[in-house]
Amino acid sequence: MLPTCMLINFPTHFTPNSCRKVTGTLFGNRRGHVSFAIQDNSTSSEPSLLIEFAISTSTLVKDMSSGLVRIALECEKMPRGSRQLRLLQEPKWAMYCNGRKCGHAFARACTDSDRHVLRTVRNVSVGAGVIPVVGDGRKGGESEGELMYMRANFERVVGNCDSEAFYMMNIDGNGGPELSIFLIRT
Repeated sequence: MLPTCMLINFPTHFTPNSCRKVTGTLFGNRRGHVSFAIQDNSTSSEPSLLIEFAISTSTLVKDMSSGLVRIALECEKMPRGSRQLRLLQEPKWAMYCNGRKCGHAFARACTDSDRHVLRTVRNVSVGAGVIPVVGDGRKGGESEGELMYMRANFERVVGNCDSEAFYMMNIDGNGGPELSIFLIRT
């Protein structure tokens, strides 16, 4: 008897301990809050996740320049019997940066200004920089301020339905990630 080959159906959803590469963009005005956008496709202007962090862009830049940064976002489980949202659909998170509580982060809808930023940096695979902006967030004169951004590949690791992590991948392959973002439902 000869073995036969059967068509194997691979799941399109994540199983525990699965991981894949996604593109992450951190951006914000120097004195404004940082936004974190995750895109499955780096050329898309529509992120699959957009969270506004509770810390300012300048604070995050300062923390990253001094070493490793760990951001933990925690949300509470719904009471038993309630319909649980998917983890990335949670609207509000308690935020911790390197073990210090720093307020709340909020998932938000992508605005035209966010889309403009993501379109502007879509050809940047890995890097950081400054985009001159005007009041509505569109590219323009430097008199209105600057929008800082950092774009990198992240490894997305799904632990279970209540935990996911995004680890910034170093392009040189040395050491561990400089930035890790953990989403946890407690």
